[in-house]
Amino acid sequence: MLEDRFDISLDPTAGEGDVADCFRGFLEWLRVERRYSDLTLEAYQADVSRFLHFISEHLGGPPRLTDLEELRLMDFRAWLSSLATDGISATSRARKLSAVRGFFRYLAKKGLAKNDHITLVRSPKTPHAIPKPLSVPDAENLVEAAGEMEDEPWVAKRNIAILTLLYGCGLRIGEALGLDERDAPTGDSMRITGKGGKDRFVPVLPVVRDALEDYLRISPFAGDPDGPLFRGKRGRRLRRDAVSKAIQSLRGVLGLPDTATPHALRHSFATHLLAAGGDLRAIQELLGHASLSTTQRYTEVDTAKLLSEYAKAHPRGR
Repeated sequence: MLEDRFDISLDPTAGEGDVADCFRGFLEWLRVERRYSDLTLEAYQADVSRFLHFISEHLGGPPRLTDLEELRLMDFRAWLSSLATDGISATSRARKLSAVRGFFRYLAKKGLAKNDHITLVRSPKTPHAIPKPLSVPDAENLVEAAGEMEDEPWVAKRNIAILTLLYGCGLRIGEALGLDERDAPTGDSMRITGKGGKDRFVPVLPVVRDALEDYLRISPFAGDPDGPLFRGKRGRRLRRDAVSKAIQSLRGVLGLPDTATPHALRHSFATHLLAAGGDLRAIQELLGHASLSTTQRYTEVDTAKLLSEYAKAHPRGR
């Protein structure tokens, strides 16, 4: 049950019975029908909870569904303004607004409440950021050095296998850590369940398959097809912060920038494929992007690099 995995009990300032029940239904709908990940669900829970708490204080009491229907444009703006006052970045405010819009869309879809003013709220302007991949040598050095900070051989091989998988197949860190042992590839491709529960097949290079086999060969927890592919030292499913900490340690040793993160390996996978002449739509499929516009961000990386090289090489650029 959702209640067992998420603390969605609302205090008196967050909403009365009907709003609390609708909030639980919303989270359950995201989990079951939209198949959102645990991390995404936690973010939605926190964002909508904070909004309901603000509305409680704003109205002077726990809101009812009729109160949510009667909220005006200035009420939503006041909420966003309070977030800005608290130092919440524009990017985070935009994400929180998206979560609250999702909640109101759910209420309207279920015939519980409708408020069109939420659709008129302008999303905060966010800085246009392009992916920050590693260079080819840096990505290769990071993967090769992945096991050097570990004393236990099986943990060292595990770290090498994870980073090789991220860079070699372009997976999200959550997708990689969500794999079970039965998902380990034995052929030239593997099935990945991405955002929204959508499956895609990605090709598997021999170096990726070999790294996974080396890890499983000496892992003390291998042998359970239904168990996690990547495990922590106590045998439980490996957490993403453990991978992030491992890379953080390697950054200092290798002299890599702070942008060298697990997700940077996915960026590197896409950017390096594109630079080598990869087809943009094929890369979209490999990454599991729903929209081509998301994948097109990598053309900006490639163009920026091209312009930089041009400026260095052209006589008038010196």
